[in-house]
Amino acid sequence: MMFKYIPYHRKMFILTFLLLITESVLGLESVFAQTSAGGFRVSLSEAVQFAKSQNKWVQAARVEESAAGEDRHDAYQAALPTVNVSSSYQRFSDLTLYTQGLRNAKTGPRKPTPNAASLGIDALFNIYNGGRQRAFQKEQTSREYLAKLNADDQSGNIGLQTASQYLDLVRLADLKRFVLDQLNRARTRLVSINALYKNQKVTKSDVLRAQVMLSNVELSLQQTVNDISIANQRLDVLMNVPDSVRLIPTDSAGMSKPKPDSLLQIIERAGVSSYGVRKAAENVALQQARVSGIKSNNKPSLAFYTAYGLNYPNNLFFPPVDQAYSIGFVGLKAQYNISSLYHNKSKEAAGKLRIKELELQRQATADNVATDINSYYVKYIEALHRIEVNQRSVEQSQVNYRIVSTKYFNQLALLTDLLDADNLYQESRFNLIKAQTDALTIYYHILYTSGNL
Repeated sequence: MMFKYIPYHRKMFILTFLLLITESVLGLESVFAQTSAGGFRVSLSEAVQFAKSQNKWVQAARVEESAAGEDRHDAYQAALPTVNVSSSYQRFSDLTLYTQGLRNAKTGPRKPTPNAASLGIDALFNIYNGGRQRAFQKEQTSREYLAKLNADDQSGNIGLQTASQYLDLVRLADLKRFVLDQLNRARTRLVSINALYKNQKVTKSDVLRAQVMLSNVELSLQQTVNDISIANQRLDVLMNVPDSVRLIPTDSAGMSKPKPDSLLQIIERAGVSSYGVRKAAENVALQQARVSGIKSNNKPSLAFYTAYGLNYPNNLFFPPVDQAYSIGFVGLKAQYNISSLYHNKSKEAAGKLRIKELELQRQATADNVATDINSYYVKYIEALHRIEVNQRSVEQSQVNYRIVSTKYFNQLALLTDLLDADNLYQESRFNLIKAQTDALTIYYHILYTSGNL
């Protein structure tokens, strides 16, 4: 048996590749605990945090935030001196001189030499330019903060969508469990009704109606399974995991919910902490920086500049001399644009009006946030009350189903009453789960609207 020799660098590459794969797998398993069924168990908070960092829309927003940071760095670096280095070389042709129009042409070499060259360096440093550079720096700082707010807003929005999709998956999982229970009841009921029919205790219509009920429950189960698959795929996309990954919620609809009193402080600060309000306030600051930049055009500018160079030939004397020379200088340059007195007047007025417009938009955004957050708070209290009502309804409908079932098989009630009681029991259980998930969804809406998600 022959062994193929593998070079050392290829061995190291293969080993590194295997280690990276192992690290990726272990990193994924640290977030999700894999179950024996091939799915990944994940809690609501884990799903939200994972989506807020791994979602593609959030990653794109973070990239834009980094780009805005580089723009801000560029704005501060623009205050550094501007330095240029230049060089040139020319080879001149013979010089042709004309007299009497274009007649009597005489040709000779260019004096003192047909060659010319230069090498130099110059620098310019702004000492004062009316605050234009500082205004530009403030503008880029505001743009960076706006990019950060947009990324945080996008992250919170994805977190809200993930929470809603996760709770929808929880609701569907419980619905599937309820449908399976109803399916077992329908099958058992059909067997009992067939036995009664054989003993001529019930009519054929009861058997047919029980069969129809069983078929409807089977269709409901198929629909629920399909909805679970769709909801799982949507959650995979939000969390940026492969579509083949099956996520299994570890949190139930009955998980603990915050008390309304604990949300009062969040609601009171929503008019300041909300993403929309903070972005509106930063837009005002950005426009104020723009107006400062416009005002700087009405002020003089002062700059320090210097240059030093080596030139050939020497054209400082007449006649020119066939020699190289070097010379430099330092100086101050003052400039004032008189036309700015009338060119910037309307620009400055328009900029101030836009500040007023953005301030009104900030106030309107704060009003809308206050209305939304208060509405969610009222609905949250309503959802908690609805949970209590539905819990009692489940208990009552379960007792009612048992009573009607006993009556039917004792020939004291109609099959219609039994099926209605079964549907009422099923609906009350589903309404309880829906009320519980709705309350959690509203809670996450409160967190996002207040800028805390």
